Amino acid sequence: MNFSTNDIAALVKRLYGINVSVKPLTGEYELNFLLTDDEETKYIFKVASDEHSYDFFDAQVKIVQHLSQGKVADKFFRYILNAEGAAITVFQQSERKYYLRLLTFLEGAFWVNVKERSDELHVDLGNVLGCMDDELKNFSHAAMHRYYVWDISNAADANRKLHCIKDHERRRIAGYFLLQFETEALPVISSLRHAYVHHDANDTNILLQGDKVAGLIDFSDMVYTALVNNLAVACTYAMMNCEDPLHAATLVVKGYHAAYPLTEQEVDLLYYLIAARLCISVTQSAYNASIETNNEHHFISEQPAWDLLYKLIQINPIKAQDSFRKVCGYNGLITETNYDHLLNERNEHIGRNLSTAYKQKLKIVKGALQYLYDDKGNTFIDCVNNPSHVGHCHPVVVKRMQKQIATLNTNSRYLHDNIVEYAKRLTATLPPSLSVCYFTNSGSEANDLAVRMSRYFTKQKDIIVLDHAYHGTSTVAMEMSPYKFDSKGGSGKMPWIHKAINPDMYRGPYKYSDTEAGKKYAADVQRIIDELKKENKAPAVFICETLLGVGGQIPLPPNYLSEVYMHVRAAGGVCIADEVQVGFGRVGSTFWGFELQNVVPDIVVMGKPIGNGHPLAAVVVTNEIADAFNNGLEYFNTFGGNPVSMAAGLAVLDVIETEKLQQHALETGNYLMDGLRMLMNKFSIIGDVRGHGLFIGAEMVRNRETLEPAVPEIDIVVEQMKGRGFLLSTDGPLHNVLKIKPPIVFSKENADALVANLEEVLHNLK
Repeated sequence: MNFSTNDIAALVKRLYGINVSVKPLTGEYELNFLLTDDEETKYIFKVASDEHSYDFFDAQVKIVQHLSQGKVADKFFRYILNAEGAAITVFQQSERKYYLRLLTFLEGAFWVNVKERSDELHVDLGNVLGCMDDELKNFSHAAMHRYYVWDISNAADANRKLHCIKDHERRRIAGYFLLQFETEALPVISSLRHAYVHHDANDTNILLQGDKVAGLIDFSDMVYTALVNNLAVACTYAMMNCEDPLHAATLVVKGYHAAYPLTEQEVDLLYYLIAARLCISVTQSAYNASIETNNEHHFISEQPAWDLLYKLIQINPIKAQDSFRKVCGYNGLITETNYDHLLNERNEHIGRNLSTAYKQKLKIVKGALQYLYDDKGNTFIDCVNNPSHVGHCHPVVVKRMQKQIATLNTNSRYLHDNIVEYAKRLTATLPPSLSVCYFTNSGSEANDLAVRMSRYFTKQKDIIVLDHAYHGTSTVAMEMSPYKFDSKGGSGKMPWIHKAINPDMYRGPYKYSDTEAGKKYAADVQRIIDELKKENKAPAVFICETLLGVGGQIPLPPNYLSEVYMHVRAAGGVCIADEVQVGFGRVGSTFWGFELQNVVPDIVVMGKPIGNGHPLAAVVVTNEIADAFNNGLEYFNTFGGNPVSMAAGLAVLDVIETEKLQQHALETGNYLMDGLRMLMNKFSIIGDVRGHGLFIGAEMVRNRETLEPAVPEIDIVVEQMKGRGFLLSTDGPLHNVLKIKPPIVFSKENADALVANLEEVLHNLK
């Protein structure tokens, strides 16, 4: 559209008989002009092309005329009729039609330009919108029945533009919220009350005078949609640039409900509708950037929208629903009751030796990437749940699994592409000799199978493990887990199990300063081999986590595994790398923990992160071992390798690669360890900080010379950090190691918050 200010002045003079000066204004798809006549009266003049129909502009006229008869009539502009008595002038220029309209000017300051906004103002905004929607109950216009990309009911379509968001963290968050919209809102939104609504009470469309809303402009987003969407848009923009966005939204809801009561169902969906509106905004901005548009209006809310999405994911949806419900006079969702009844039922029906975490019990009801939400409205940064490797409810993993389980899930006796594709993708991350996969349902089952294969291959039975090691809950796995069999209620060490010294360079006999520590610790494995030889025996297997988990979050000494593997193989044994808690990029500098030691195992066992918490595990072996195991006795696992599990595994690999999460784990882990070492310099209770990537341990001691474990101090720290919104745990033989193994989407901002809060807790520790 090419209209000069002189063209506009001439048109206004001809059509309306008014002499005006003209100033261009911005607009998304229309030309807008500020006019001033000889008496200093202001007007707005709009020019739109025929990309929209005449009926669309007629609907704008009709809705404003309808509202001009109601109780909030003073909040809206008026259309000034042309010389022929029409609100819309159809103007022909060349081969295009243009629709011209002249509007009265509304005085006031734009919401976006008012930095201090009172509670009363937020309530008044909701009240004005509620009154407007109440007035529109009896309004209708066919042109408002249209598909519109900004209609929150269509938010799921934003998935098509999600790929335009290049920043991995941002794309992940937007994808998460779109998934929640599809799960929580989309199934019911068509059944909600529908209405003809403004649908764009954004911060550049709301005019203020003091603590009151003076006007609402721009009806170009009007649409027939779910009534509550109109309120959701207003809440979205009211929350932007707010220190307490939930408080702001609650006030808007309060004002709206007082004017036009909401249903409980509408109230409960608001959190997800607000997030959906933000996702539409950021995906549209990303798409516009991808086509290199130069319209600044396309990006006006981009940064505030992202800022709010980051805040919103830290707001427990239960807390939001509870706040909205209570302000509307409905029963809240959050109660102060304890969990005695639930605990009693759990104790009655669930095995008594399945423990629960924390003194004050947690009931987690929802997960969001690195965040967990409880039923009390609290949000926690998850610093310890490593099975959710790429984040709780990661949208890519969830959708791949949903699609596959809706298509087929059966056993691996039938041919299926997923199992072959996943085996190829998985083995491509490993050394070439590790090329044959067996799929199971848990790390315990995988370790059990790995030992069975090793024993068959070597014709030996004895197993060498590390002291304090843990390899799972099956009978065989328990037998080779000193962490279990040496503990209270344990069965004790079986004769065929042999414990090598834990290669702990902080607490063990060979320290960090000893450059030969790896070789010296490995000598203890040779000692066991020598003792077996005296009995005419040899080890079937040496199994070791490639970073020690329950053993104390301990990185192995340099060259440890190369020495051990050499000893074991010389004795005819098989070397198993237990990557159940370590693998898939967590250690950052390598994809697998054993790569830190520059070794190639004979068998690798995987679990936990492999399926992002889905029950999936794997044993990967050499061709030689696989051929030997193929002895005529079939190996079959009903669920191992099923199409859904394979889809989950493929999705995890894709996410790690696409989102560059291995590098992220390295950078974030180093950043966090730097912060923890800063605290170690301030507080003597932290004796050691160690780890690789986001596999981190901080050992707490009462005395750095005697290394007396800081128990129960560490338990107090864990409980107090939980009270501050950080879920941590303890590990190690002495239960004095702070365990930090979060989902690897854990951010530097999360690390800063963790370190800052831990500093305060340690400062106040008595």
